[in-house]
Amino acid sequence: MEQQHERTGGLSYHGSSPDLGSPPISSCERGESSHQEEDPIMRRNEIYLPVPGEDKNLDGDFREKDGNNESMPMKTLYARDGSLLHAQLGPYFSDGQRRVDYVLTYSIHKPSGVRRQSSKFDDATFFQRLRRSMSTRSSRAPLQPKEDPEIVATDQQANFHEDDKRFKREEFEQNLLDMGLELEKDERTKISGLGFLKIHAPWTVLCREAEMMKLKMPTTKLYEVKQGTNIVEKIRLFIHKVTDPLHPKVGPTRLEDVKSLSLPFSREKQHLFDLSDRDLFFDSKTRSSIVYEVLKRIRWTRPNYSMGITSLLANGVYTSAFPLHDGDVEGDGGKPNDRQLLFEEWASYSVFYKYQPIGLIRKYFGEKVGLYFAWLGVYTQMLIPAAIVGVIVFLYGCATVDDNIPSMEICDPRNNITMCPLCDQVCSYWKLVTACGTARASHLFDNPATVFFSVFMALWAVLFMEHWKRRQMRLNYIWDLTDYGMEEEDHNRAEYELRVAEKTMRQDQGAPKDEKPKLTCTDRMPAYLTTVLMMAFMIAVTFAIAFGVILYRISIKAALHISSYPVARSNIRATVKTTAAIINLIVIIILDEIYAYIARWLTLKEVPKTDKSFEERLIFKTFILKFVNAFTPIVYLAFFRGRLVGRPGKYLYVVGTYRMEECAHAGCLMELCIQLCITMLGKQLIQNNLFEIGIPKLKKLLRKRKSELTSKQEEELNKTLKRYEKDHFLGPFVGINPEYMEMIIQFGMVTLFVASFPLAPLFALLNNIIEIRLDAKKFVTELRRPIAAKAKDIGIWYNLLRGLSKVAVIVNAFVIAFTSDFVPRLVYQYMYSPDGSLHGFVNHSLSYFEVKDFEPGTAPIQPHHLGYTVDVCRYKDYREPPGSITPYALSKEFWAILAVRLAFVIIFQNLVMLMSDFVDWLIPDIPKDISLQIHREKLLMLDHFMKEEQGKKLPVRDNYNHDNYTSPSLDNGSPSQPRSRPKFQARAGW
Repeated sequence: MEQQHERTGGLSYHGSSPDLGSPPISSCERGESSHQEEDPIMRRNEIYLPVPGEDKNLDGDFREKDGNNESMPMKTLYARDGSLLHAQLGPYFSDGQRRVDYVLTYSIHKPSGVRRQSSKFDDATFFQRLRRSMSTRSSRAPLQPKEDPEIVATDQQANFHEDDKRFKREEFEQNLLDMGLELEKDERTKISGLGFLKIHAPWTVLCREAEMMKLKMPTTKLYEVKQGTNIVEKIRLFIHKVTDPLHPKVGPTRLEDVKSLSLPFSREKQHLFDLSDRDLFFDSKTRSSIVYEVLKRIRWTRPNYSMGITSLLANGVYTSAFPLHDGDVEGDGGKPNDRQLLFEEWASYSVFYKYQPIGLIRKYFGEKVGLYFAWLGVYTQMLIPAAIVGVIVFLYGCATVDDNIPSMEICDPRNNITMCPLCDQVCSYWKLVTACGTARASHLFDNPATVFFSVFMALWAVLFMEHWKRRQMRLNYIWDLTDYGMEEEDHNRAEYELRVAEKTMRQDQGAPKDEKPKLTCTDRMPAYLTTVLMMAFMIAVTFAIAFGVILYRISIKAALHISSYPVARSNIRATVKTTAAIINLIVIIILDEIYAYIARWLTLKEVPKTDKSFEERLIFKTFILKFVNAFTPIVYLAFFRGRLVGRPGKYLYVVGTYRMEECAHAGCLMELCIQLCITMLGKQLIQNNLFEIGIPKLKKLLRKRKSELTSKQEEELNKTLKRYEKDHFLGPFVGINPEYMEMIIQFGMVTLFVASFPLAPLFALLNNIIEIRLDAKKFVTELRRPIAAKAKDIGIWYNLLRGLSKVAVIVNAFVIAFTSDFVPRLVYQYMYSPDGSLHGFVNHSLSYFEVKDFEPGTAPIQPHHLGYTVDVCRYKDYREPPGSITPYALSKEFWAILAVRLAFVIIFQNLVMLMSDFVDWLIPDIPKDISLQIHREKLLMLDHFMKEEQGKKLPVRDNYNHDNYTSPSLDNGSPSQPRSRPKFQARAGW
C-alpha cells in the first residue's frame, strides 16, 4: 500500500500528535501557503482517525468529527505495534527519498492531569477505558482528599512553561516552512520523552542560499594544473612519488593534472555548473551548513525580544541541534560512505604510518576541522628531524660522559672534598664524591651539543611556521578559499540577545526609539573587573601551590635525613626530586580542569556579542591560566632555585625556619630535566590520552550498568535505531579549541626549555602519532557531526605559536647562560685554567667556609659523622675566602662570569633571531606554482565572464546579420541559447 503521511506545508508529523493542544491546520490554510502540496488521496477502504487534540472529554464517545480536525492515514503509516512501516534507518525522511539535512530535538512533556489519546484505537482499549470510567463513577468509596495547592501550582507553572516552549516551537517551525524548508516530526522514537524535528532543504532552497552565501562551486570548465619547475617543487614531487604507498586509499593518490574552475553559485548561470546529478552537487556537509545558516537567520520575534536558534537552544525550547553522520562506520556491504572511509583509512591505529586524508576530512567535517588536522600533521612531520637531532645530542652526551673532566674530578675518591650541610642541624657534612651519579647524568643534557641544539630548534620553529604557511596557502588554493574572507555576518550569541532584551525592558518608555539597544562597556564593567580579579587570584593560587611544593621539598629532605631507615637515607635527592615532580604533575592536571571552567565562566560573564569574540576571549584566558599553571614549577627550577639561597652562616629563610633550596653541585639542570620529563609525559599520557580514552569508556560502562538490557539485546536494539537516534547518543561537538590548546602547551614544552631536555621532540612525536588517530576516532565514532565551518587559516593560534617561538629564543639563551655550567666552564678554560683545559674547574667553582662562623642553632648536630673533625667545608659559589679583607663577599670571578653570561644572552638572542628573520625572508609564504595558478585562475575567470557578456550580446547582433550567424539550437527546434555556452563547453578540456 502506498505510504502516506500528513503534511502541513511541508511539515509531516509522526507520532500521536504534532503537539498537545495545538489546533490542527485546515486544508484551506494549507492552500494559502506558498509551499502548498497535494492532499493525500482519501480511499474508502482505509480507516481514518482524528488527530488527537486536547483531552477534555476522555470518557465521552469516540466519534469522527467534521470541520477542522484533519485525518491522517494511521493504518498506512504504522503497524499494530505503533512502529513506522518502511522506516528508514538511514539519514532520510520516512519516504526514503528526501535527505535529512539537520535535526532539532525537543522534550516531550506530558502535563499532569492530561492524558493523550492512544494512537491504537481498537475495541479492547475502548472497552477497558469505558469499564474503568464506569467503575470510578459507581464506586461507593469516600472522596479522595484534594491535592496540595502548592503541588498544583507547581504543576500549573510547569505546564505553562511547556506550553510556552511549544508555542515558540510552532512559530519558529512555521517560519522555517515559510523559508521553503521541509519538516518532519518523529515523536515515536525509542528514546522516551524526546521528539525529533527532521529538516530537509529542497533544491530551490539550496540554490537560493548557496547564491546568498556566495558558495564557490565547481563548474564544468577544467584547466591544466602546471607543476612547478624550480628545485623545491621538483623535490616535493619526488618526495610525493616516493611516499606514494603511504597515502590513504580514499581518492586519487597522485597529484591531479587538471582542476575545475570554481565560481560563486548563481541561479541565473546554472548551465555553467555540472548539474547532471543534483543529489551529489551539494554534498551533505554543504547541505547541513546551508540549513544551519537558514536556522541562524530565522527569528522568533516579539515586540521587545527576538530569539534565534541559539537562544531557543539556550532556553530549552530545543534541547540539541546537529547534522547527521552519513552512515555507520561498519558499512552495509555496499559502496562505503565517507564516514566508513574515514574510519578505515584515518581513525584506525593500524594506519598510523600513513598520511591523513586531509581532503576527505575537509569534505566531511569542513575547512576548520580540516585545517586543524592538516596543521597537526605538518607539526608531527616537522618533529621527525627535531627528534632525530635531539636523540643524536643525547647520544653524544652518553658517548662523552667518560671523557668529561668535571664529572671525572667529582667522581675521583682521591679528591677529599668535604661539602657544607644541605640543611640546618639535622644535615651533616658530606663528601663531594657522593654526587658522582648526578654529575654524570647532568652531562647527558649539559654538554656543548645542547647549545647547538638550542640554535637548531630556534631555526626549526621558524622553518615549521614557514612550512605551515606554504601548506596553508596550497590548501586554500585546492579548497577554493583564496578569495574567502571573514566579512560574512557573524550572528549574535543567545546570551547577548537575552541581556539586550533585559536591558530594553528596563529602559524607560521615554528612551529614543531609533537607537538600537546594545551592551556598552559600562554594562560589562562589573564583568571586566571580575575577570581581572579572578585571573590575578588564579595566578596567585598557582604561585602559592608552587611555593607549597617548595616547602614540601625542604621539609621532606630534612625528614629523610633524620630517618632511621637506611633505605630512606640512601638516595635522598632522587626521592625528593621525583616525588615533587609527581606532585606538581597532579596539581597541574587538576588545576587545568578547574581553570578551563573558570575561563569559560568569566567569558560568559562578559557576554561577548558574537561567537568569534567569545572564542577569542576564551582562548586568551584559557591560554594564560594553563600556560602559567604548566610552566611555573619549570621556571622556578630554571631561574630561581639555587640563586636565592645565601651562603653558609647567612642563609635565606622563608616562613620562619625553612631554608631555601640549593642546587646540586652539577647545577639545577638535572632537576629541570626530571620536572620537564615527568610533566610532559604525564600530561600527554594522563591528561591528553588517558582522559580522552578512559572517560568515554567509563561513561559507556556506566550507561550499560544502568541499562537493563544485555549486550546482545543492546546490539539488536542498536540495529533498529534510526540514524538520528544513534547520533543523539553521541557526545556533542564542543569545538577544536581544546585540541589546539593541548598542542600549543606541548609546543611550548618542546621549544622553551629544549636546552635542558633534548628528548622532548621525541616524546612529542610519539605522543602526536597516537594523538592523531585518537582524535580521529573520537571525531568519527564518538562525537556528533560538527557544523562545517569555513576557515582560511588557524586564526589566533598562529599568533600564539609565533610568539612562543620568539620567546623560546630568549628562554633558551638564559637557560644556557644561567642554569647550565656552560658559561662558567668556558670562562675558566680561557681565563683561569693554567693549561687551557677543564682540569681544576671543580675546585675553582667551590668556595671555603669556616665552620666556626655558623650562626647559633644552625651547625650540624652530628659534626663527626664523617669520622673526623671538620674545620672548613666547601660550597658552590664564587666568594672570597674567610681570611680575606672582605670575607665571604662576591669575588671578581663571579662578576666576570656574570658579565660573560649577559653577553652570551645578548649575542645568542640577536644572532639566532637574525638567522630566523633571514630564513623567514628567504622562504616565500606562497609557493611559486600556487601563486602562478592563482593568477592563471583569475585570468580564466575574467576570460570566462568576458565570453559570457559577449554571448549575451551576440543574439541581438544576429537580428541584423542573419547570414553570418546561425544559432546551433535552431536545428533542434529549441529556443536559441547564448553562444557562450557551446563555446564554454567546447573549451572545457583546457
